Amino acid sequence: MKLSAKDIEFYQENGATVVRGLFSPAEMALLEQGIEENVAGPSPLAIVASRPEDPGFFIEDFCNWERIKAYRDFVFNSPAAAVAGQLMGSGSVRLYHDHLLVKEPKTVARTPWHQDQPYYNIDGFQNVSMWLPVDPVAEESTLRFVAKSHKEGWMMPRSFMSNEAKWFPEGSLKDLPDIDGEPDKYKVLAWALEPGDAVFFHMLTLHGAGGVGTGRRRRVVSFRFIGDDTVHAPRPWRTSPPFAGLAEQLPKGAPMDHPLFPLLWQGTA
Repeated sequence: MKLSAKDIEFYQENGATVVRGLFSPAEMALLEQGIEENVAGPSPLAIVASRPEDPGFFIEDFCNWERIKAYRDFVFNSPAAAVAGQLMGSGSVRLYHDHLLVKEPKTVARTPWHQDQPYYNIDGFQNVSMWLPVDPVAEESTLRFVAKSHKEGWMMPRSFMSNEAKWFPEGSLKDLPDIDGEPDKYKVLAWALEPGDAVFFHMLTLHGAGGVGTGRRRRVVSFRFIGDDTVHAPRPWRTSPPFAGLAEQLPKGAPMDHPLFPLLWQGTA
């Protein structure tokens, strides 16, 4: 899969882009199989991200590629990593982790505006996440991005349910802007998606999503990819996802050359 220079430039300038029709029906069927297996048997890392009073249900899970063959076959054999390498401008691509996000019909739980990087145990700028739904996603339920926000540095990460600053002291990082309260100040990117379409975004790009309507499921797997300049950055807090014992195997600043982060692609970037 060869992206155009215009596609790559758009991603690098804005921090997010959409690639239409990237995956075949067979690849999407494989991913759907993996999602259903994952939902039927969540891992110990799974969390419920909706409140008890929510009329729907939102479940997330992490790091299942080793135990769910459909995920593994998809990420090793599809064009996802090649596209990630081109967008990052990296000569190599490793899998960082997979992330299941399933919102059942009538789920009102929103995914608040946030960056991903502050929750992770890595440093580096060559990274990209792919958000891939197996169901059609309307624009009001899709992932939304603040254009160019990946150039603004780290912002205060907060817990999604309680809005607490658990990882950094209050005031030590700038707070997120009031994107919804001042919509005219920000360019927001959002794309309705059909199965086979995927969005790619930088781990520092501000993003969030709404709930889903009656009769709609929104089944998504997000694969996180890392490039040449990514190194291990052990944190004094629990990362999302956690990698228990990794700090004893990879020192601070070491490349992510470890079986947990398999090499998926090498190019000429």
